[in-house]
Amino acid sequence: MPRFEPFPALRYAPQTDLDAVIAPPYDVLSDADIDELEARDPHNIAWIDDPRGGRDRYEKADQLLRRWLAEGFLVPDESPSFTIYRMAFTDATGADRVISGVLGGLEVVDEDAGGVLPHERTTRKAVTDRLDLTRATATNGSPVWGLSPAPGLTRALRAPAEPAGEITVDGVRHSVERITDPARIAEITAIIGSDDVLIADGHHRYSISRSYRDEVREATGRTDTEAELTLAFVNELVDDQLSIEAIHRLLDGIGWDDLAAALERFFTTEPLDEELTPATLAHMVAQGRLVLLSPEGRASWLIARPGAFEGVRSLDGAWLEKALGDTSAVLSYQHGLDEMREAVTSHAAGVLIRPTSLDEIMRTAREGLLMPPKSTFFTPKLRTGFVMRPTASLHH
Repeated sequence: MPRFEPFPALRYAPQTDLDAVIAPPYDVLSDADIDELEARDPHNIAWIDDPRGGRDRYEKADQLLRRWLAEGFLVPDESPSFTIYRMAFTDATGADRVISGVLGGLEVVDEDAGGVLPHERTTRKAVTDRLDLTRATATNGSPVWGLSPAPGLTRALRAPAEPAGEITVDGVRHSVERITDPARIAEITAIIGSDDVLIADGHHRYSISRSYRDEVREATGRTDTEAELTLAFVNELVDDQLSIEAIHRLLDGIGWDDLAAALERFFTTEPLDEELTPATLAHMVAQGRLVLLSPEGRASWLIARPGAFEGVRSLDGAWLEKALGDTSAVLSYQHGLDEMREAVTSHAAGVLIRPTSLDEIMRTAREGLLMPPKSTFFTPKLRTGFVMRPTASLHH
């Protein structure tokens, strides 16, 4: 089972206007987004977590981090702490929710070693940016999101702790509370350490932490440095602590007639004449259906033929891989119903799929299986900058 430990967190000084300095995670930001964040405040976390420029940009990010520490804009905790992170929002179905998790240092384990488990195959992407930034700053900025099947974590986080700031962005109230009480720290450590942690979001960040840990081991000959852990948000793997939305599929590289013929082997189709709304997504879940979209905006129900997916996991992404695996179709990914309706006009077709069920996520954790890429979209997205975690001495 993985270690999960408190650490002396780096935080913005208490008087800081957090609205001006907290940012979305680096992997959802465009250049224009970063321009806006940097223009918002000279101490916005994007200056460090999303550095731009030449090959020296990572060293400049490190120099900036040191300067902010020296000038008191960033302040290290005096003792190791956990941070409760709560997100209060109204979900896609209109229900009010609060997700409560905890920020701490999660053990970095070898691939396939168990303890910290991936839940889906990742798409290949360049990973040197995060590794170069971690090397230069010796700091974790954006957390990995982990899920704990261990019962009791939500209950252990229920009581409030020392307020450490809050912001409201896009209708989501993000609030953080610092825990320094040894008894509470011990309880949380024991709960998370009693079972596997399943990575919900941040697979690439976690793999970067593994590469960084190995480099530090090689350089120091030690296996007891802060590089053995990485910054993670962990919440309990239960329905009311998760908000999962679908990541839909856009198709290219195949003609409409060939696509229809391939799908016909596995699905029956029916015209869908109603306007596509969030209610359509609810009907998909209730009736076990997918939706095929044409570039012209026509929609059809896709209804799985009895027995067509025998032996295939109950995942829409896996069903589409099976149905289209021997075709020339190339898949890409798009979150959001409105975004899909707009995007499909410039693609061969689109398929709306259902969110992954909690049962399938739990099965993944227990059986060591992997889902197709982009099977899950966890919302809301954690913000970057509430807490940073040093991976080496602040005076390196």
